[in-house]
Formats: sequence, structure tokens, C-alpha cells
Amino acid sequence: MNTTSTMTSIGHVRVHSVLYANEPDRIVQTVAHLNRAADLAIAAGALASVTLVYGDSSPEPVFDDQQLSEIKNSSYALRDVQHVDFQANLGSAKGHNTLLAHAEASMTADGESVDAVLIMNPDVMLAPDALIELARPLASKHVGLVEARQLPVEHPKEYNRLTGDTEWATTACALIPMKVLRELNGFDSDTFFLYCDDVDFSWRARLAGYRVVYQPSAAVFHDKRLAPGGKWAPTSSEQYFSAEAAMLIAYKYSRPDIAERLHSFYSKSDSGHLRRAAAEFDRRKEAHRLPDPIDPKHRVAVFKGDFYTKHRFPL
Repeated sequence: MNTTSTMTSIGHVRVHSVLYANEPDRIVQTVAHLNRAADLAIAAGALASVTLVYGDSSPEPVFDDQQLSEIKNSSYALRDVQHVDFQANLGSAKGHNTLLAHAEASMTADGESVDAVLIMNPDVMLAPDALIELARPLASKHVGLVEARQLPVEHPKEYNRLTGDTEWATTACALIPMKVLRELNGFDSDTFFLYCDDVDFSWRARLAGYRVVYQPSAAVFHDKRLAPGGKWAPTSSEQYFSAEAAMLIAYKYSRPDIAERLHSFYSKSDSGHLRRAAAEFDRRKEAHRLPDPIDPKHRVAVFKGDFYTKHRFPL
């Protein structure tokens, strides 16, 4: 894949990250990495400025005023560092939509320009040149979002080695033009709470004619905790919400057969978390709260077993 194209500034970037009871010391580490990446990207002409905004879903705010002030003072390359207390657990999709509304309000009130948003998990640490590399594909107006390469556990989904095109992008770390976020009306928070909101956004972007690009030269460290055997060890809430999202995205993308198969499996599972997800799907169905099905001809939606695209190596 060619990552040496001429650098064109993509303008002013806001970094949005949703917190939930994170360790403040680890956040300080991630901000230091972001600050260095922003410094290099601005110097290289890839970006005009970087503003960091945390949305906090925690029962108690992760930062107090003094901690936030210390982070600001040490982040010389960042235009600003802000903290928005949601005062509720909004989840991923609604949390990011709330931050997008905050960005729009800031632009209206202060005349602040926002050209792109980096959606980033709070436990992600950017390589020094990560923002430079993420910005490169956005020189094309046809690119709707650009995903970074996660290390040490790389996401296994397939991508085109020449163009970087992939069928969906994880928003653990992804750069998205503001115009695309506006056009797609952000994330589908009515349907998704914690998982599959990024799969859905990617598929809707592709239905709208945008490319979704994986940029392996944009490396980030994602602090994933693994079981002793090397596999991902999901928490009970992660099991529940991933199961719920799996049924909902299958239903939304006109695959009721997959939704029903999953529902049947979860309903009979020994896991109470999975049975609870199946029961929630039933409640949504009875309350007419399931999403309206789209993509009936399956132009973009791909279901490969338990995955949403072909994987290039096993988990």
C-alpha cells in the first residue's frame, strides 16, 4: 500500500474519547503520546490543530479540575483539552454522538472549525507518526474513514494490500471527516450501545459511496488484556453487549435468518449473559424498537460465521 503520497493538510481535528472508570495515570500516558503525534503532524503540515475532548460516562468523573489543568499544561501541542461529564453511562454510540453535538455547539458558539474527528479508545497510545499516516488517505474526498493498525494484537479482518480498502473499520482508533459524520448523522445510538456501532457506521458510509480504509502504517498500541492462552477474555458486560449487537446488526442489515439463529443459540445458552441478551432482543421486538432493515440486496453487509468480513488470520 502506498503511504508516501504528497501531504495535504486536513485542517482542524478533534479527538473524541469516551471514558468509563479509567485509571487517570493511564490517561496521562495516552495524552502524552497524542501530544507528541499532534506536534509532529502539525509540523509536517498534515493537520492545522488538535483538540482533545473526553466524554465521561463514569459514576464519578475520572478527572478533577486540577488533574485536567495539569494535563492541559503538559500538552503543549494540543489546542485544548476538554472534559464533558455525561452524568450517565451513555455507551459508545450515544457517547460519541453527544461529543459530536458538543463539537457542533462549540463551532456555533466560538467559531471553532472542525474538519475531522479522531474517534479513539482511552487506552490507545499513538505512535509518533500515527496522525500523519492516518491523514494521508483523506487527501481523497472518496475516503469516509481511516482506521489505524492496532498493536500488539492486530485486528484480523482482511483488507486490500494495494489500496487499504476494508469492509469495515473499528473505531478503537479511526479518523473521520466531519462532513461524513454529518451526512450519516453520526452513530446509530438507538440500536447499538457498546458494540457494532462502528461496523454499522462503516457499512452506511460505504452505502453512501465512501471508501473505508485500513492504514497499516498508522500504528497504535491498544492495551488489550488477554487470557493465559492468548485469547481475548471478555467481561460479562462485553459478552452481553456483543451478543445483543450481533443480533441487532444482523436484523438491521436484512439478515433475519442470522438474527434468529443467534437468538435461538443465546436463548438456550448456559451463560446467563447470553440468555439476557436474547431476552432483550425479544423486548425490543415486542416494543417495535428493532431497527428498520436496510441493504436488502446485501451490497455492503458481509457475515462470515461470527465475523463481519473475511479474516486474514485466525483469532
